[in-house]
This record gives sequence, structure tokens and C-alpha cells, in this order.
Amino acid sequence: MGVERGSGKALKKMLKRCSSLGKKSNVDVNFNGVPKGHFVVYVGHSRSRHVIPISFLTHPIFQMLLQQSEEEFGFFQDNGLTIPCDELFFRSLISSINP
Repeated sequence: MGVERGSGKALKKMLKRCSSLGKKSNVDVNFNGVPKGHFVVYVGHSRSRHVIPISFLTHPIFQMLLQQSEEEFGFFQDNGLTIPCDELFFRSLISSINP
């Protein structure tokens, strides 16, 4: 299960808005405190903020979370990318992805 092929452009656009991916600067951290090569997601009802490496985008588990986010909130979220799952569950998934 993964993100649909046609949605790649929209996902990339969205990530440029909420990450340092679109920055053309020699600074390693952008004005929001997000390190270069990372992006922010908000998790659960409390919308806890997590900084995630862009490399996670290719991982099947994270793609599944993105697909759930798209289904529930759509691609164009005004308040940042929100992942609709329990925070403890999210942390567990992220720790299993981390090398």
C-alpha cells in the first residue's frame, strides 16, 4: 500500500511549504527550527509537533500514514501536515523506521 503516483507533485509542493526542502540557503536550520532535510508533521488530536527526516517519505509505513492523512484531511492543509493517529502509536512506528 502506498501513495498514488499522481500525487507525488502535490506532496512535493506541500513539503516545500512546510520544510526546508524548498530553501536555497547555506543555513542548516530554517526559521522554524527545522533542520535541512527534514519536515514537520502534527500528530493526533493534540497536534503534537514532530520533525521527520525527508528520507522517511520512501518508507512504506510512512507512506501509509501519508495516505491516511490525505484521505482524512486532503493534500492542502492550512495548519501543516497532520497525521491522524494516536501519538504513542506514531512514536512506535517512527522508532521502528529509524535505523
